[in-house]
Amino acid sequence: MADDYLVRIGRLIRDARQHRGWTQTQLAEALGTSQSAVNRIERGNQNISLEMIARIGEALDSEIVSLGYAGPMHLRVVGGRRLSGSIDVKTSKNACVALLCATLLNAGRTTLRRVARIEEVYRILEVLGSIGVRTRWINDGNDLEIVPPAELDLDAMDTEAARRTRSVIMFLGPLLHRMDHFKIPYAGGCDLGTRTITPHMTALRHFGLEITATEGTYHADVDRSISPSARSC
Repeated sequence: MADDYLVRIGRLIRDARQHRGWTQTQLAEALGTSQSAVNRIERGNQNISLEMIARIGEALDSEIVSLGYAGPMHLRVVGGRRLSGSIDVKTSKNACVALLCATLLNAGRTTLRRVARIEEVYRILEVLGSIGVRTRWINDGNDLEIVPPAELDLDAMDTEAARRTRSVIMFLGPLLHRMDHFKIPYAGGCDLGTRTITPHMTALRHFGLEITATEGTYHADVDRSISPSARSC
């Protein structure tokens, strides 16, 4: 494997780890290896097998590489069109949490199939319920129905539940489409600028989101004059 590929794969692994909010030590423990080995992999200074790449991807719940497809992996999204229909997706425990946050983008009813009953899901449900979102388990408790109110009551947010989960940071994207100004508690006790938060801030800045962190709270302001279609992400 060429050195250039090792460096590129190392960066992908590093980004996936940081997005997960893990340290190199945590990833090393999940893989049964040393922190120094993870450091060498992320710097592109160590040969790595496809088996190890697959193990890392499974540990981080992220597809590091995709085999059998040589085309570009980026998608250009063109908005302003009403969507309808259904898609089949792979189930993922961690993806459930992201999808729960994304339901705030839908003004109507959302149904998520085969939702994992994990602690992180229950915490997000507590937060959603506190701001006026109605949720209920259906179909023998396998699926989850989510119905948002016409107006979200962020002032009533259960801050205790919100601070117990890093995933509350994923509310930023949906909320910036609904409000020009809002605030949410610190995500899982992490300060602004830490590895867990930075990727979200970098991406959402292209949508006009600016964040100020004061006294354990993220204060969000949205500049509607900024459009991601007018600049490169």
